[in-house]
Amino acid sequence: MKRYLAFLICILIFQPVFAQNILPKFIRKMYFGKDTSKKSSFVLLPVLTSAPETGIEAGGAGLLSFYTDTLHHGTRVSNIFAYTTITTKGQNRFSISSSYWLPKNAFHFTGAISYINFPTDFYGIGNNTHKADADLVDEKRFKFSFNGEKSLGQDWYLGYVAGGFNYKEGDNNLTGIFNTSPLVEQRNGGASVYVGPSIIFDNRNNNTYTTRGMIVSAYYNIMQGILGNNGYAGGFFNIEYSQFFLLNKKLVLGLDVQEQSLTGAQSPFYLLPALGNDEMMRGYYNGRYRDRNLIAGQAELRYRLSDRIGVVGFVGTGEVFHTTFSLPQLKPDYGGGLRYFFDLEKGLSVRMDYGIGQKPTGEQRESGFYIGLGQAF
Repeated sequence: MKRYLAFLICILIFQPVFAQNILPKFIRKMYFGKDTSKKSSFVLLPVLTSAPETGIEAGGAGLLSFYTDTLHHGTRVSNIFAYTTITTKGQNRFSISSSYWLPKNAFHFTGAISYINFPTDFYGIGNNTHKADADLVDEKRFKFSFNGEKSLGQDWYLGYVAGGFNYKEGDNNLTGIFNTSPLVEQRNGGASVYVGPSIIFDNRNNNTYTTRGMIVSAYYNIMQGILGNNGYAGGFFNIEYSQFFLLNKKLVLGLDVQEQSLTGAQSPFYLLPALGNDEMMRGYYNGRYRDRNLIAGQAELRYRLSDRIGVVGFVGTGEVFHTTFSLPQLKPDYGGGLRYFFDLEKGLSVRMDYGIGQKPTGEQRESGFYIGLGQAF
């Protein structure tokens, strides 16, 4: 991974030479083009990782970005994003999603469909699990969603969330924590559909690279089990606040706070909020800590070295809890990253981050490296 990162950094640093003398024309246009018009753009990002439970994982991601209205400056960027990988052990995952803004941002629609056939390490439930308890669980998941919001004027949007999912879980280790912990509910998975309201306040100056403004979004999923899971009924609440301050021409401060809660009498383990991903609490293995409630926050400084290159530094903290939030239980998080802006007009970038977390007693410090498209928030 370190060699792969070094190779990418060399390409970004010496990109004018690569663009002019070595790379094919369509690659030069994709990553180094200087068109600042409102034309659509497309970028591909290769994926290459490895892990003991997967072997070598390879695939790719693609992003098509476009405007539904090129006449009005305020209309936001729409996109279609696709991602797929396969592994040498026969595992695979695929997702395709879209964010669609109508002219003048009168309506906003998002949709997604995804499938994974992937093992994941399960450590138990709670904010203080142990690495030694890691139990490899086979997980297959199909999920779809379709959301929509209508502008109410003055930066307010009112809408709905809707979708469904089907989880299939299994673990042959009968003595592992997954099969023995009394806290694990619905070990075999389950299927549900959901629908609910959403409300958003959004006055950001740009939805792909924000330098000023704020977005506060909240939604509530009302879930009902189906396909043999008819006994399940519950809900999921999410609220997130992000605000951005332009400190000078090249420096932006971003703040982000998120709270998630699983509601209802039951607690299917696969629906519990999980700490750590490539957007929040970077450096923590996703699912290492999970429980009925999650709260996390972060601050990120973003500095543009040039039109093409940016660097970031971030700090954050967060925790999961069953019923009661505990200030001493907050976990630390910090790190930095590199940005390469391949579409200057839309503010689209390739993102590379390294996040560092806590050092549990008797364990190595938690950390993680991420490559993705767009900003973390």
